[in-house]
Amino acid sequence: MKIAIIGTGYVGLVTGTCFAEMGNEVVCVDIDAAKIERLRSGKLTIFEPGLELFFERGLRERRLRFTTDLAEAVATSEVIFLALPTPPGEDGSADLSYVLGVAEDIGRLLAAEEASRYRILVNKSTVPVGTAERVRAVLEAAGLKAGQHFDVVSNPEFLREGVAVEDFMKPERVIIGTGSRRAAEIMTQLYEPFVRQGNPILVMDERSAEMTKYAANAFLATKITFMNEVANVCDRVGANVDKIRIGIGLDSRIGKHFLYAGIGFGGSCFPKDVQALARTAQAYGYDFEILEAVLRVNDRQRRLLVDRVVDYFGGDLTGRRIAVWGLAFKPNTDDVREAPSHVVIRGLLEHGAEVVAFDPEAIETTRAVLGDVVSYAEDDYAALQGADALVICTEWNEFRRPDFDRMRLLLKQPVIFDGRNLYDPVRMAEGGFDYYSIGRPHYAPVANPVSINGKA
Repeated sequence: MKIAIIGTGYVGLVTGTCFAEMGNEVVCVDIDAAKIERLRSGKLTIFEPGLELFFERGLRERRLRFTTDLAEAVATSEVIFLALPTPPGEDGSADLSYVLGVAEDIGRLLAAEEASRYRILVNKSTVPVGTAERVRAVLEAAGLKAGQHFDVVSNPEFLREGVAVEDFMKPERVIIGTGSRRAAEIMTQLYEPFVRQGNPILVMDERSAEMTKYAANAFLATKITFMNEVANVCDRVGANVDKIRIGIGLDSRIGKHFLYAGIGFGGSCFPKDVQALARTAQAYGYDFEILEAVLRVNDRQRRLLVDRVVDYFGGDLTGRRIAVWGLAFKPNTDDVREAPSHVVIRGLLEHGAEVVAFDPEAIETTRAVLGDVVSYAEDDYAALQGADALVICTEWNEFRRPDFDRMRLLLKQPVIFDGRNLYDPVRMAEGGFDYYSIGRPHYAPVANPVSINGKA
């Protein structure tokens, strides 16, 4: 099929590249000329494992191309995906100005065609309930007839950053929201090659499709937040949240995923989508109290490590050098939107600390947000040199099995505040570390530490 992707952000770029990999002819559109030029020259603008191979192959075999010309893309495409930002407004509701603005532009272009061909306009962005109807109204205002000249489909994405290519190529389910049989058949044909192992393509009405995406993200955010609350109680009663996670995760009604305690969720989806669903409910006269609590708890959880570091050093961090491992909101991405690490860093700076940070991929994206108020280390061990403590904010694999003996020598004092529960508290104490994690007992470090690295 001939496909246009409007917007080359995270969702748009992954969607376009993966559709091209499956043999479709894809053109991706963006108003950012510098970004388009970079993509045309073969340089990805995001970090996502596995994407580069498909991206390079799509360019080389000319199934994937990039342009700033919306008119040309619309004219040559059968299915047009809107993968545009829907940032939260001041009240937390989703801002639809980009989606509706582009829909208006597409409406004018289609209306100007001498013999307007049928198109499917697909909302790939995460949008509030009722957005498909608003997009349809925009196109109808341009003189186009739904069902004859176009149909609007809601097709939410369920991509996890870090494994987005796998999620797109082998989706657990595909949601197609439309009341048009014609559109449903075309969209089903488009996605059938991705679900050959039998995973379902679910066709439903547009409003239910829109609500499905928000409900999924809100539920996952709630699971994370619930376990963080459990961890906070564990800290007070002396229980171990890791044992509890295993114990409840074996219950098939609960499941083992999204039960890891830590310093809260971040990223481009969960914070924004939980807010947007809460505001949508509010707009329809319903107080979604659970989601309001999720947002409050997550905000508090992201500041937890700051409070612990400040308390440890007697309420004042002036002159203290604090190392931070991990800047991305999760591993295997360079995305720092709503990253807990940034909340932690700002809190440490406010209390007078000097912060030196390292992340395998997210240093430049962090520098674009925080600037040079933070020092950036060339590797994880360089960040520890002369630091008074280490704070861990992201669970990158390379942080899971470091050289602890080397760490103990580099730090001024072997103190670690682990916001992702990477290490075993007992072994860390035996290794001479003063180690604080989330929802697990703290053990006093031994005076004559053993090697945690398995050395004799």
